[in-house]
Amino acid sequence: MQRSRNVPSALALCVAACSLGLASTGALAELHSYKIDNEHLSITFEVDHLGYASVIGLFLEGKGQFEYDAEAGTVPSGKVVIQSASVFSNHDKRDEHLRKKDFLHSDRYPEITFEVTDFEATGERTGNLTGDLTLLGQTRPVTLDVTLNKAADYPIGHKEYTLGISATTTIKRSEWGMTYALDPLMVGDDVHLRFELEAIRDEGWF
Repeated sequence: MQRSRNVPSALALCVAACSLGLASTGALAELHSYKIDNEHLSITFEVDHLGYASVIGLFLEGKGQFEYDAEAGTVPSGKVVIQSASVFSNHDKRDEHLRKKDFLHSDRYPEITFEVTDFEATGERTGNLTGDLTLLGQTRPVTLDVTLNKAADYPIGHKEYTLGISATTTIKRSEWGMTYALDPLMVGDDVHLRFELEAIRDEGWF
């Protein structure tokens, strides 16, 4: 009699465990890897110059990937790598100076990296993406305001499932040790960064 009473309990536990396993499988099925399409990646910066106007520039070379769970609305991991020497502001002498040790010191620090540490959804298609920004050999946390513009199969070309994303943030360059022309103030401390990108679903990292 004791054994027969335990059978339904054991069966219930088994069913519950199987149900949890199926639920977990369904959730994991929504987690995909995405590779940033280099042909559709724009990284811009904007910095005040002497109070007259802002200098707007680009980093022309970058790559990255991330994981995204559409069901849970999470970004468990991700990394973007930017080549510091690819800086472009439409002025050759200024770009040469930006690559020197006064600013990016590209010879010593050829890469600028951002690695995801957390994501908090703020709306159906918006969120705050936090990560570690490494610049000039120093690492500091940075939070980006992120908007998912579109998620769908690409209508032309590769026709793979693609995310369109916009992200912005503002950092103080002095926090990474870039203090040239701050005293006297000729070049602003605040650097406004903007990322526009398309990312293609890819189950393997690049």
